[in-house]
Amino acid sequence: MTIVQAPRAVSTTAPPRASRDTGVDFLRALCVLGVVLLHAIMVGVTVGESGPVFDNASDESAWIAPLSWFLQVMPLFFVIGGFSGLLAYQRMRQRGGTAIGFVAGRVHRLLRPAILTIAVIGLALALLTVSGVPANLIATAGFRYGQPLWFLGVFLLCQALLPLLAASHERAPLRTIGALAVAAIAVDVLRAASGLEGLGFLNLAFVWMTLQQLGFFLADGSIDRLSRRVRAAAGIAALLTLVATFAFGIYSPDLIANMTIYVWHMPVLLLMAGSTAVFALMTGMRLPALDSAGWWAGRPLWLATAVALTALVAVAFTRFESQPAPPATSSMRRLVVGTLSGLVGIVLLLALGTSVATALIAIALIAASLRLSSLSSAGAASQSASPTARLVPA
Repeated sequence: MTIVQAPRAVSTTAPPRASRDTGVDFLRALCVLGVVLLHAIMVGVTVGESGPVFDNASDESAWIAPLSWFLQVMPLFFVIGGFSGLLAYQRMRQRGGTAIGFVAGRVHRLLRPAILTIAVIGLALALLTVSGVPANLIATAGFRYGQPLWFLGVFLLCQALLPLLAASHERAPLRTIGALAVAAIAVDVLRAASGLEGLGFLNLAFVWMTLQQLGFFLADGSIDRLSRRVRAAAGIAALLTLVATFAFGIYSPDLIANMTIYVWHMPVLLLMAGSTAVFALMTGMRLPALDSAGWWAGRPLWLATAVALTALVAVAFTRFESQPAPPATSSMRRLVVGTLSGLVGIVLLLALGTSVATALIAIALIAASLRLSSLSSAGAASQSASPTARLVPA
């Protein structure tokens, strides 16, 4: 009897790219620099009759709208996140990893630096409180820190859903990104028709997941296979559509008004603002009015200091952030509860502002998130006792 061997299944998906893309890395670096510069220039410090005042220098300023067209880079972060996230997930699957391991690793990668930053901010607010700093000034500082945290929460959500969205992309790439885009448009139409502005918060998910999905097309080579003419036409059409939405009053031409910027360097900027206010009070120095000629004259030094201090802080905490994630849990339930716990902790600071109390609650929720996404003590003991056990990479 002749045995006929069944042919091997041939994968229809394109082979993944190399692990690093220098062009994308360079673009990511430019995006980070753009975020630092944009948010730093928005920080305003003045000293009035009642004491120091922290203001957003871009409020009611004519220059912020055109500047935002050059320095608003949040969409690129999500495209890059989809690009690098899909490649990382593909490499993990090739090594025998799982979707649970990938998401657990992303939870640790995003929330471990955050819990340290929140702890530092909470401690600083506590010290300011016992030092007698006015409560309204402390509340303003906490609000300024908590407001941009939308990015961390949304990015965590998008990365947590990446394995599911990647599987959908493999089956029906155009239908998947189309469905997300249609959902985003439907939310805005429903918001405008109903007058319920709160409905717009749903697009914190749909819009950014659509952009992450666009990163998938970049990662699998679909965009590279398009001709330059098609890519140029698509870019021009997108730009014209964006301009049209502003011209007809659908959206604001100020790109900052549509998205609050998340920045990791907020503690540095708050420290700079606080130090400036204290120095002005101690010396009696008058600070220039926001948006005045004197204020603009000091911006180059202010921006250079912000970039330099942010770089120093990043270098100082590189070792902490680069620590490998612990073995991932094998329980889907633990991972889901842990991810939701981390999201609730971030949303709490975003919705209520950062205070000593909310910082402590957020730290507890994020610590629980990190613990739940890791292998339990019983599971770790079981794996260490088994010579054939293999940890899922995270």
